[in-house]
Amino acid sequence: MMKNKTGIFYAKILLFGEYSILCDSMGLTIPYTHFRGELSFIKQDKYTDYDFAVSSNRLLKEYAAYLRNLKENGTLLCDFDVDAFEKDIAESLYFESSIPQGYGVGSSGALVAALYERYVTDHIPGNRRLPKHDVLKLREIFSQMETYFHGTSSGMDPLNCYIKHPLLIHNRKDVCMVGIPRNKHDKKGAIFLINTGSPGKTGPLVNIFLDRCKLDDFMTRVREEMIPLNDACIKSLIKGETRRFFDTLRDLSRFLYDNLEPMIPEAFRKIWQYGLETHSYYLKLCGSGGGGFLLGFTDDLEKARTELRNQDIDIIPVYKSLNDAE
Repeated sequence: MMKNKTGIFYAKILLFGEYSILCDSMGLTIPYTHFRGELSFIKQDKYTDYDFAVSSNRLLKEYAAYLRNLKENGTLLCDFDVDAFEKDIAESLYFESSIPQGYGVGSSGALVAALYERYVTDHIPGNRRLPKHDVLKLREIFSQMETYFHGTSSGMDPLNCYIKHPLLIHNRKDVCMVGIPRNKHDKKGAIFLINTGSPGKTGPLVNIFLDRCKLDDFMTRVREEMIPLNDACIKSLIKGETRRFFDTLRDLSRFLYDNLEPMIPEAFRKIWQYGLETHSYYLKLCGSGGGGFLLGFTDDLEKARTELRNQDIDIIPVYKSLNDAE
């Protein structure tokens, strides 16, 4: 039985790479400490939201069956102690979490990270000094573990939740830790979240994207427009090239608006378009979209706040150096 609680695992935000990362684009992901989760037992916490805890326990039971099947088939990529996991589930294990589900901030990623740490024998420790081969091994393991929740997974969400540090994805075989320089960008600017008020469903939206990628015309646009814009945004953000960053971000936001319409909640399309027309802010998807959060970027936060005064906005403390990212 799990004697003590595991460590705390934070939410994550994929700043760049949503959908395009499935086509081997670059990606940039950061921890988001506003939300967090940890494994616990219902009977150990008298303040537990009982209905949520029971639902979480039921989900873990279903997930354990998935892991059991992989292990018995000899395809599980890590030495996960399924017996111990199932025993703890029987004793009311659940994932105590403030991370909203279906909002694109890594609720399943944090859960996978917590389970890996607790139940995998000789697990790779999560810290910023990991060699690249360990980082890639973790990503492969996490991809398999999280696939249960979304139908497909890059493994980046659990990896970011586990390492708790900004990660730059160059491609499937090259992932490294990175800093985003706060002193090279205008202090008037900010990156923020807009709460759409309803969750999205990752699996069906990912399937829509993958089906569209089978069409030559759409795949050409992804390769020749979406991926270059995505990668250029990441490079200019990390280099501190603010003007180039916003110029490229405008074009990426426009591409998403024109080509990924099912992923943008209908009620927010006018708000998205208004930002493109006024240049006071630009929006993009946070995760798979369809609901949850939207990501916003502005070089004048006060102006953006005024124009988005009817929206629920949270500022993301993203401009961290490599030494203070946690």
